[in-house]
Amino acid sequence: MTHTFLFEPAVWSGTGTLWRADGEPLEAHARTEIVHRPECWLLSGKLKVLGSPPTEFVQAYLIEPPRAAGESLRWTFESAMFGKIQGRFAVIGSSILAVYGCEASGYYGSEHFGQLAAANYRAAGMLLLKDKLMYSWEMLYTRA
Repeated sequence: MTHTFLFEPAVWSGTGTLWRADGEPLEAHARTEIVHRPECWLLSGKLKVLGSPPTEFVQAYLIEPPRAAGESLRWTFESAMFGKIQGRFAVIGSSILAVYGCEASGYYGSEHFGQLAAANYRAAGMLLLKDKLMYSWEMLYTRA
């Protein structure tokens, strides 16, 4: 199985649900763009959560391209809210698993991307602050 998410430049749109720490489900919409440059891959996008008030999370990951087949991908993301997060993507069969964290802020979590078809992935993840679950989500991504 050849993965298309991350491994091919593309734009992806997503819809799904984000659950707050109190368990309230909120509708969510995402747009993610992946660009490959020789020195790094860029993953940028927005996640709009339709709560009251609506909230928008902006992301911009710098990903180190793999040097060898089967190698996990290191990435970084920095924001005022979460601090400098460092993570890895690893391909495991039909899945891409992301784990990440920031020692300074105490945020950490994981996300699973399961390939349904070349142009479709189902993602589920969670974000914790120290030992408290802050958010969890489930999204269906479709390649534009």
